[in-house]
Amino acid sequence: MPLIHQLSPHLADMIAAGEVVERPASVVKELLENAIDAGASAVTVELRGGGMSLIRVSDNGCGIAPEELKTAFLRHATSKLRTEEDLSCIGTLGFRGEALAAIAAVSRVEIASRRRGAPTGARLLLEGGAAGETEDWGCPEGTVLSVRDLFFNTPARMKFMKKDSAEASAAAAVVQHEALSHPRVSFKLLRDGAEQLCTPGDGQLLSTVYAALGREFALSLLPVEGSGGAILVEGFVSRSLQCRGSRSMQHFYVNGRYVKSSLLTAALEEAYRNQMMKGKFPGCVLHISLPLDAVDVNVHPAKTVVKFLNERAAFDAVYYAVKRALETGGERPAEKAAPQIPVTPAAAPERRSAGRASAAETPRTAPFYQTMTAREFRAREGGGGKPLTSFTEKQSVPWVAEMPGTVSVADVIRPPAPMPEHAAAQNTGVQDAPSPPAPPEPAEHEEPAASPAPEKRPAPETIDLPAPLAEEDAQTRLTPETEAPWRIAGEVLRTYIICEDGAGSVYLIDKHAAHERVNFDRMKAAAAPIMGQQLLVPETVTLAAGEYAALLEHLDLLNRFGFEAEDFGDNTILCRTCPAEIDAAAIAPALEEIAAELLRTGRADPDSARDVMLHTMACKAAIKAGMVNDERELRVLVDKVQSGDIQYCPHGRPVKVRISKYELEKLFKRA
Repeated sequence: MPLIHQLSPHLADMIAAGEVVERPASVVKELLENAIDAGASAVTVELRGGGMSLIRVSDNGCGIAPEELKTAFLRHATSKLRTEEDLSCIGTLGFRGEALAAIAAVSRVEIASRRRGAPTGARLLLEGGAAGETEDWGCPEGTVLSVRDLFFNTPARMKFMKKDSAEASAAAAVVQHEALSHPRVSFKLLRDGAEQLCTPGDGQLLSTVYAALGREFALSLLPVEGSGGAILVEGFVSRSLQCRGSRSMQHFYVNGRYVKSSLLTAALEEAYRNQMMKGKFPGCVLHISLPLDAVDVNVHPAKTVVKFLNERAAFDAVYYAVKRALETGGERPAEKAAPQIPVTPAAAPERRSAGRASAAETPRTAPFYQTMTAREFRAREGGGGKPLTSFTEKQSVPWVAEMPGTVSVADVIRPPAPMPEHAAAQNTGVQDAPSPPAPPEPAEHEEPAASPAPEKRPAPETIDLPAPLAEEDAQTRLTPETEAPWRIAGEVLRTYIICEDGAGSVYLIDKHAAHERVNFDRMKAAAAPIMGQQLLVPETVTLAAGEYAALLEHLDLLNRFGFEAEDFGDNTILCRTCPAEIDAAAIAPALEEIAAELLRTGRADPDSARDVMLHTMACKAAIKAGMVNDERELRVLVDKVQSGDIQYCPHGRPVKVRISKYELEKLFKRA
């Protein structure tokens, strides 16, 4: 057995640094927490080279006495704990006394500090954990701590660092978190000499949110205030219709400490149940205050995970506070009546009959939104025209507005023919039932309608399948229904296609998942580069700091797949070109989803990043649940699924579910 020996203090400090100091952002976090605990009202963070060359944190706190400078860099040296009882009610951000020692062990540190009211300050230099001599130094009240050449003596750690832009963005995210947790403190972030963030420090959380997370996010928020027993919840949550494609904008603070809690996340999202689109996530900045002895913050080295004494009480407090804010904040569109806008269509006297009153004499009572069939429209225009694209003879064409230079709505819309009085009486069983008002008579050259106009309804939404699927497959693979070994029985919920085969099995096919897989396979197999479309107006996409860093690290990959994007500053990406497969309105959700997936799956493997991008592009270009599709489109998808070409969507979800005849009969107790 090898001999057991005790590690040297310096080696122990370097090992501890591996837990505390993971990257420059870790250093920024520890130094900011020390500044806040020192009672600072203004803190400035300077970064150079992504934090690898220089991290300087300046504050106007209480400062450190000259005789205590060296002691501050010893392991487990702290001013925040005295007795064992203090460990059960921690009210400060830092308390372990490991941060400064771990940072000094892997960098070159310079600290200058002056106590309030003291005539002069003191300075101390450290290199690799070895401290020099303390000397008198002229400096303002507070502390200025500079960390240079991070990991200079541990080159093995250097190869795990990301690009400077990614490391700087991660450090900026830490500054954002601390600024949102303490709105009374003014935070300023300087990156390579340029100001990236500045919060007012006026104590107003909303103004801090505006400065740290952007105007768009701040304007989408609702105030939250509630309590459950000794737990107080306050802050802001996003409106139901303005949720995002990831959880990157969820910020939880427990007694002023930024935490990551699956419990609080579940409580927040449960409050949005039935008020939020599937696949969307709410954003929030929520402060949870509770007694110090009701939460344990000493369960993680980075202190970002906490444990509640009463988890149910914490869940209920957040759930009911957020739910009350959504219910009283006018979130449900159905509760608000749409404004009534009077519409006066342009008159066309030359097309009216001689005995009909003019619009000035008789108010128009016909509804503005009416429908007419394609056959009637062609008959009005002289007949013989080409069939309207994507509409069958039985489908209706909505006319909802008038275009300049064209005939008016009154000339095109033809109301349904009235029911004869005797027929109406026979149908209702009431002889004296009043007949409906007679509609305007048609123009003399118009043909009478063969049947009343169909019931008012919006036009069916049609989806254009990609060219290889819509043209090649429709010609080569689509067969008449009588020749196929299966048949389409219908579609339910505008999402699932129902078909049956000759063996008596019934299949439910998810049309979105099937089309998504078709798009993904086609894009992945394509040898030609993905075509992009130039945007008339570039799209700006504001992201969370982590997502912003992930996209900056993969700008070249974005360009190869049709996204011509560049850094616009302030956590914003400027997109000038997007893939032709997706709509311009889907650019922001697509980039958010790509960034979230890159963060989740890792950013080192180019092939993995490529698949993530193809997944997102295939999803955004696919048929969506709720869309109305032509039967020919559905037949192409069913043909691919039933032939075995498609089994799963790119995310691994099944495309179809089979129900045998025996299973179906068991449901009805027939077997």
